[in-house]
Amino acid sequence: MKKKLLTLAVAAALAAPAIASAEAIMYGKLNMSVDYFDINNEVFDYATTDVIAQDEVTGETFFLPNVIEVDADGNPIIVGKLGNNFKGWTLNRGPNGKGEFRANRLGVKGSEDLGNGLKAIYQIEFGVRMANEADNFSSNGDADSAVTMRNSFVGLAGDWGTFLVGRHDTPLKISTGKLDLFADTMADYNGTVGFNDIRADNAIAYISPSWVGLQFAGAVVPGGGHTVIGERNLQSDSIAEGYSLALIYKNGPFYGSAAYEVLGNQLLMGEGTSLDGRCNSDINDLGFGYDLSCGYADDDFTKWRIGLGLLDWNGFTLTAIYEDQDNLPQGQAYTTGFTINPDGVLNAYQAPLGAKSQQLWQVQAGYSFGNMMIKGMYGSVSRDSDQVLSATRDTVSLSNLRDDLQGDLSTWAVGFDYNFSKRTTAYMLYTEVSDDQADFVAGSDWSGYSLGMMHSF
Repeated sequence: MKKKLLTLAVAAALAAPAIASAEAIMYGKLNMSVDYFDINNEVFDYATTDVIAQDEVTGETFFLPNVIEVDADGNPIIVGKLGNNFKGWTLNRGPNGKGEFRANRLGVKGSEDLGNGLKAIYQIEFGVRMANEADNFSSNGDADSAVTMRNSFVGLAGDWGTFLVGRHDTPLKISTGKLDLFADTMADYNGTVGFNDIRADNAIAYISPSWVGLQFAGAVVPGGGHTVIGERNLQSDSIAEGYSLALIYKNGPFYGSAAYEVLGNQLLMGEGTSLDGRCNSDINDLGFGYDLSCGYADDDFTKWRIGLGLLDWNGFTLTAIYEDQDNLPQGQAYTTGFTINPDGVLNAYQAPLGAKSQQLWQVQAGYSFGNMMIKGMYGSVSRDSDQVLSATRDTVSLSNLRDDLQGDLSTWAVGFDYNFSKRTTAYMLYTEVSDDQADFVAGSDWSGYSLGMMHSF
């Protein structure tokens, strides 16, 4: 009930000022799609094998979880996997779908002339759910009517550029936003390839004016005791726990960008983990004494991105993006598992929860004729990892070009757009994601069809 009242209050608050002030502009974007998904192993677990361990001190006996077998060469063999595929229809991705949400939004923005070429600017933007897009189900619909905050800020602007404070996309995210022909759809490059775009809840940003097409953007992220994992961490207290920098060049159809972003290690873990420090790796023969929730992050999560584009040149559009991610949070967090060798001997192993670093790239192409566009994309991810339960490729082989292009994850999509007007577009697309880690990561292999319409106002 409270969420419904909040939704009504927000709508009323937006409507009245927009009418009362000539400088306030109400705007929005509505995006609805009918989607069909085919997702492999959407839910699975590993059955506990009938292995009983005995504590050497107390003599207590118990079953061991996360037990796998290994072959004669020491390679892990999965046992007891329980799979459940999802094949079905939904709207706007739905709670069990893949890819990105449709980013429906409603906002108000405006400015005030302060004289001498200076003006105050502001924006308040809300994300709205137009269908059952929640991560859980609710019989009364409250979960689906939730309102979320998008870019919202106040600032100053002049001939020297724009300065703003509030919630905002980082410069790295902004740097390639124009290069994704499938943005806010099932085939969005964040939900398929896995580029790491961030909207910082706390941001202090500067965007320069354009100098012959060249523009600079920079932002710092004050910690404020918060993290990117939704937990409190009072060690996250710097005015620049994270920062993002970008250079963007736009001149006619030519587009280029280079960006670098850092999320400090205190943003990657909760307060308890931060205070405890690096977990104890000294374990006994059965692995007990090792912290199973060891999520301490020693290093900052860093990434750099290059984007190139030829945009709407005689109807043709061609874009390319490359991103390198290092010290990913899941690659710094460890867990404990067990293996049984062919002789029946039990051994404990320690493994990171994911890749420590990865390299991502994507190319997209489109051709516009009349009110229509045909488009396609291909992307790939190569992971570097010491993870036991993973299938990764750490070398590039000239003798196997196909495998090198596919990497550890590959994705492709084709689509068709029809523009009824400059503000209304209908689209249909098909996309597919193939991941070498499909045996270990639930739902990482999937494909889908989408038929939708976007309208901006």
